[in-house]
Amino acid sequence: MKMLSKALLVKREVIGEEHAGQRIDNFLLRICKGVPKSHVYQILRSGQVRANGKRIDPAYRLLLGDEIRIPPVRIAEPHSGAPGVPFGTLFPVVYEDDSLVAIDKPAGTAVHGGSGVSFGVIEQLRRQRPEARLLELAHRLDRETSGLLLIAKTRTALTALHDMFRAGAMHKTYLTLVRGRWSNPLQHVKLPLTKYLTDEGERRVSVDRDGKPAHSIVHLLRRWETFSLLEVELKTGRTHQIRVHLAHLGFPLAGDDKYGDFGLNKDLAKAGLKRMFLHAALLKLAHPVSRQPLVLSAPLPGDLSDFVARLNLDQRVDFEATDATPV
Repeated sequence: MKMLSKALLVKREVIGEEHAGQRIDNFLLRICKGVPKSHVYQILRSGQVRANGKRIDPAYRLLLGDEIRIPPVRIAEPHSGAPGVPFGTLFPVVYEDDSLVAIDKPAGTAVHGGSGVSFGVIEQLRRQRPEARLLELAHRLDRETSGLLLIAKTRTALTALHDMFRAGAMHKTYLTLVRGRWSNPLQHVKLPLTKYLTDEGERRVSVDRDGKPAHSIVHLLRRWETFSLLEVELKTGRTHQIRVHLAHLGFPLAGDDKYGDFGLNKDLAKAGLKRMFLHAALLKLAHPVSRQPLVLSAPLPGDLSDFVARLNLDQRVDFEATDATPV
């Protein structure tokens, strides 16, 4: 059970740069932790929340310097025995300044709580950095994907990063190992994708001519007798894009538990590869505030580089790109 405490006084919050541009409903949901979502919208619609003395609706976007009146609300406080977000892993920081932080996310860690996961990277970062005025995910990585993850530290940076991702104004490169012998040194894959739910209610993606456009550029880095190491540049950022594009072409990702070769995955686990081989290795972008070029990289983690080394011992390499990314 949760104990409820009641705030006795009206709160007034002055909006700083870190919250300017945010919708008022999202702002309230963040600062009124434990308040039911339905109650947040009820106090908004009833006019109890005001900006500079005026009624506002849930879609109102905050302006720098706004004074927000928040009425007394009942806030749920965790029971003394309830588990909270642990301090968690100290994620490797690849880059950080006043606007953003880039970390090298390990595989197996969700980027945020939800869908059966009580907490993820962003909740742990907020727990580790209680002094931070704002920490928000700029994009997502699948739980089993390792590599570069951007977190905004200001509202201005968050908005700019979201705009860049939506516009495709960011160079995103992944490394992956697939079953099969990929032939072309360079290949553009343009296959539209659509989302659907399985009978069990799980989210999946498939190639569908009526789906949304999706574009991947595949570079062959190294090829063995039964596997290929690929570098994939994303021109669009659809859900599971790399996994679905390559599986559809007959080259499933090693260790992929949704679109992969499940029998092969069992053999790979016995051979030491116990996760999906997909790593966000490189990001090139204009800094969201200064607009200066920013190049971020994260090397293959040990479990993946160890498996590549094993392949080099067990199988003959019959292709190696002269400009291959070091692995």
